[in-house]
Amino acid sequence: MHFIRKNIYNPLALGLAFLVLVSILFTTLWVLVPPPPRSIELATGFPNGLYQQFGEKLQNELAQEGVSLKLRTTGGTGDNLALINDPNSGVDFAMVQGGIADTSKYPNLVSIAGVFYEPVWVWYRESAFKGEGGRLSLLSQLKGKRVSIGSEGSGTLILASQLLEASGLGEKDFYAEKLKPLQALEKFKKGELDAVFLVSAAEAPLIKSFYETADMRLMNFEQADAYVHLFPFLSKVTVSRGVVSIAYDLPRQEIQVLAATATLVGKDDVSPALVTLLLSETYDVLKSYSYLQKPGEFPSGSGLDFPAHVDAEIYLKDGPSFLHRHLPFWTAVWIGRFAKIVIPLLVILIPLFTYIPAFKNLLLRLKLSQVYEELKVIERNALNPELRDKNYKDLEDIERRVGNIKVSMLDAKELYDLKGHVGEVRSRLNLMS
Repeated sequence: MHFIRKNIYNPLALGLAFLVLVSILFTTLWVLVPPPPRSIELATGFPNGLYQQFGEKLQNELAQEGVSLKLRTTGGTGDNLALINDPNSGVDFAMVQGGIADTSKYPNLVSIAGVFYEPVWVWYRESAFKGEGGRLSLLSQLKGKRVSIGSEGSGTLILASQLLEASGLGEKDFYAEKLKPLQALEKFKKGELDAVFLVSAAEAPLIKSFYETADMRLMNFEQADAYVHLFPFLSKVTVSRGVVSIAYDLPRQEIQVLAATATLVGKDDVSPALVTLLLSETYDVLKSYSYLQKPGEFPSGSGLDFPAHVDAEIYLKDGPSFLHRHLPFWTAVWIGRFAKIVIPLLVILIPLFTYIPAFKNLLLRLKLSQVYEELKVIERNALNPELRDKNYKDLEDIERRVGNIKVSMLDAKELYDLKGHVGEVRSRLNLMS
């Protein structure tokens, strides 16, 4: 306490204390504003599906920015949601098929962006629909047929079940098999299936395996508008003749298909800088996705199941920030962190600076007031001869302390007034001696 009193007016001590305080605040804020991770994990889907292919392309782009992306193959959307919702799974992001998730069960998930259309392809055997002219155009025609509706844990199974139920087909109205795409394809080739549901973007390598199979055709959803009205998360997409394969002339005429939106989903505590990086690299990845979507249509903030991350909304609307637009990623991250720390510090310290003069003035007045109180005691005891030596001793102590008081130019008058009053008290003591 004596040390503090001794150095309270020492400019060097005050400056050092201020620097220590700022350092503590800076360090605290630096810990509270962590940098984005350098290693993340993405749950994709089947090894030969477009989710996996998208993940591999994104992996290559992120590696150039010093971020390692690990890919985990899964059975599809259902598995991905379970993984990203499990805090112990290690999964940070997941590819999710639009319209599948019950968002109330996943309050801590957010959408980063919709990344591409995932049409509902219904592949069918022409010979299985001879009574309808060899064409499948209504899902109700699947009554009594052998149909693969997707594997357990996949978005295909959930969406196919919804569409079939809306078309008036219950579990007992057709022979449903829950198969993975390649398993379904093998059974189709053996003549053991009449139709196969597949939800996948047109660019997926898996699509080629289907259109190379003889007697396989694509369904035209003639009731597409009605399904879109019933399921708002779906879009009606026009597939031009030959877009799937020019060589195999698939489809053989322009058709309408239903399409969900594949969405990149993350946790709500994801680093804003990481959101910016993912969206930036996603733009580059999606430049080659042009079969069904228009240039610049994706990544998109429309048709998302989960609420969009606030920084993703800003990015999709206004583009990257000034720092990320003009600087390498990690340089922008560190400058951004520094700014996020300095601004709160300024908010704290600028008002503090306005109170420092008032506080300093208060301390000075308290010190001067204490001296005046001591002078009053000496004057009161001046007529007591027994206290004469004590009064002189106390006055000498006061004169010494007053002589050591350092004040600014603005406070000099108060100090010199005090010195004058001390001198007057000494004069009174001398007169009464």
